Amino acid sequence: MPEEIIRTLSADGVRYGYRVLSYDRSGGAVPRTEPTLILGGALQGMFGWPQMDDHLGPATDVVTADLPGMGGADPLPPGPSADLLRRAVLGIADDLGAPRLNVFGFSYGTAIAFGFAQRHPERVARLALGGVPVHIDAAQVACWERARRQLAAGDREGFAATAADALMCLDPERPVHRRELARRYVRRSFLHALTHSPHAADSLHRALADRPDFTGGLTGVPALVFAGEHDTVTSPARQREFAATIEGSRFLTVGESDHWVVLERAEEVASLVTGFFTGRDPMAATACATGAVVLPRQATAPAGRAVRDGRPRGRLRL
Repeated sequence: MPEEIIRTLSADGVRYGYRVLSYDRSGGAVPRTEPTLILGGALQGMFGWPQMDDHLGPATDVVTADLPGMGGADPLPPGPSADLLRRAVLGIADDLGAPRLNVFGFSYGTAIAFGFAQRHPERVARLALGGVPVHIDAAQVACWERARRQLAAGDREGFAATAADALMCLDPERPVHRRELARRYVRRSFLHALTHSPHAADSLHRALADRPDFTGGLTGVPALVFAGEHDTVTSPARQREFAATIEGSRFLTVGESDHWVVLERAEEVASLVTGFFTGRDPMAATACATGAVVLPRQATAPAGRAVRDGRPRGRLRL
């Protein structure tokens, strides 16, 4: 049975915490890779990743966190928060005594993970990023402004519905696996967070107001970037352009999913990330990827599926 340890830290006087899930290795078994830190969306805390626990647990220690402003941590102080969040991640690495970490960032968490890798590449063994919000268009901004007004007016149900729909592809012509199940789950998650976290509303406002910085590129860190093929928050094409700024990175899309690929294709994403962190080929780790490409820095190849013999490579589906 795994052992769970929760520790409390502080950064600039702001209290936050992290959780470590470790399997018993007293028989001499050793982890197959470095500890893996998972950083999720604005309201995703340390207990929101059971599928990653199941897949990564046998191979490595799994680390999840309530960073400042999230879950049970203290609220963020006024002003920009990116530096504080990166220092909080560094505090976790130091407290673990880990020279290097595998880091997986999803959605809002990709900005924290990418920024940490840029500033501390020597502390990152491998970097996986999913659903990277590189570009938010005017329609998304308008939708989130409507959600903000609903929340300010006390309409939590309306906010949860609007916010969930803003993060999902609702076009019936574009197939999304488990779309309605994911939609209901996201709505309930927003409502639960607003009910049980005293600063959830502030965290959401921060996530919308603090535009993440994905510029500057990255070298020296093996990286994987993946996107749902119908991601309407930031298109796979733009996410691939971002991936091309990371030297030698791999990029792939995951079939029949949108921004919430970690819900709609939970098992496949967990297998994909575990495979990458333990040295397996990303394409071999998921049965629904549309294509994987190794990208040189500033690559200009057109976005889309990998092509073989002049035709798109067939997509394997479950």
